[in-house]
Amino acid sequence: MNTQCSGGKTYIDLQYHQLDMLMRESAHFAIQVRKLMTLLDDRCRALIAELNLGQPQDVIGVTPLTGGVASDIAKVDLTTGSICVKFALPKLKVSENWEAPVHRNAAEYAWLELASDVHPQSAVQLFGRSATQHGFAMEFISGDDVYLWKRAMLEGKQPKGEAAAVGDLLGKLHSASTEEAFDATPFQNHDDFFALRLEPYLLFTATRHPDVADKLSALATHLKAANRVLVHGDVSPKNILFRESGPIILDAECATMGDASFDLAFCINHLILKAVHVSHIRMELLHSIHEFWNSYARYIKWEAASVIEERVCKLLPALMLARVDGKSPVEYLNAEDQSFVRTSAIRLLHDAPNTLHEFVRIFVTALQKERQ
Repeated sequence: MNTQCSGGKTYIDLQYHQLDMLMRESAHFAIQVRKLMTLLDDRCRALIAELNLGQPQDVIGVTPLTGGVASDIAKVDLTTGSICVKFALPKLKVSENWEAPVHRNAAEYAWLELASDVHPQSAVQLFGRSATQHGFAMEFISGDDVYLWKRAMLEGKQPKGEAAAVGDLLGKLHSASTEEAFDATPFQNHDDFFALRLEPYLLFTATRHPDVADKLSALATHLKAANRVLVHGDVSPKNILFRESGPIILDAECATMGDASFDLAFCINHLILKAVHVSHIRMELLHSIHEFWNSYARYIKWEAASVIEERVCKLLPALMLARVDGKSPVEYLNAEDQSFVRTSAIRLLHDAPNTLHEFVRIFVTALQKERQ
């Protein structure tokens, strides 16, 4: 076997060179990781001290938590127990360039306070927020009865009424925000919502699909101007924990006054995408869309339920398309699944039904035909 390369080098020489380069890169990466860990550790200790939760020396461990792209989140072990801390990031951890204001942390904390007031048993305990560090501390949720809704679905576990429970909680929160006495001052965050949701999900996707760009742009324009209901902005199964007392919705950093249809379509979209991916509980997940909507709809009193449902049906295919071709595509769909979702979304954008029942029927028919 000839091991000579041009210039007299052997393949073995090249392999050693590549190995050396990899080792140098790995060493550099390890140094950067240590720097980031040190920075996070220092920020956690400073936050603990500022919020009077302990002294820096009371911190006995800091463990970064995964799952989000918009914040640094960590479990902080104190001599008195464990808590969770969260700091907003100015640049999100995605492949595309996606920047967002760090003051959004204030709206998130205010939303969590509202959730605690409206439905305490489905809320996380809060320990304080720092305006200077753009971070806050809250309960670290753990226990044998605690599970993440996203993980349960991706593992193919049979639904246990989760969608209905989330719809019920979301209905209570939306309804509370329409009361005359509700203070909407902390939630006038339309520019932040635009930066975190409308631009990366709708307008960026419009640049990749000129044939439906006008529809996506029109949806974005409407959603930015809406101001009727307090919108969470990220009602995703990855942000919803379940324990015996019910669902806990976290990660409300997109919270703003807006249109209720956004939260509804955002959550339903995840049920649709996971139904495409997890075939053996597909019909159960699609049926749970109706359970979600029925539980939610009984709280609607600020406008006709049918009008909101129609807006959900128009927005839903736009979000489906965004999760394959926007700035934040879901990670679990393969190329075949992405192609089906893309084709279905574009078709539904051009001809959206007025009810979720009809939407699901059309989607199921297309999926069954595709997978025959």
